[in-house]
Amino acid sequence: MQKPPLHKSFLNAFRGVLVMIKTERNFQIELLAFFINLFLIFYLKLTTIDTALVLMACVAVLSAEIFNTAIEKICDIVQPNFDKRIGFIKDIAAGAVVLIAIASIIIGVLVYWKYIF
Repeated sequence: MQKPPLHKSFLNAFRGVLVMIKTERNFQIELLAFFINLFLIFYLKLTTIDTALVLMACVAVLSAEIFNTAIEKICDIVQPNFDKRIGFIKDIAAGAVVLIAIASIIIGVLVYWKYIF
């Protein structure tokens, strides 16, 4: 199979992000949090390092949600009926999102604390 041209690969990747925005509620909520953080970055005039930390945390959560969704979709194709093993796999993938979300909240508290208080 021949690889698509580079611009097609990027278009496919961005199409994947658009599908996530249109169809996944958790991704939409996390994207809202990302935009709130963008507002706070400019409103509170965060330093470059603090901005990088907040943006990395936000992108990590969004990326984890994309991976989680991909794993869930693959599992649904492999086993469309209920299966405890598939449920376990889905729980593990969701757990990864929860861990990175908790870490992101901690990062947010540590970064924003000095700007708000």
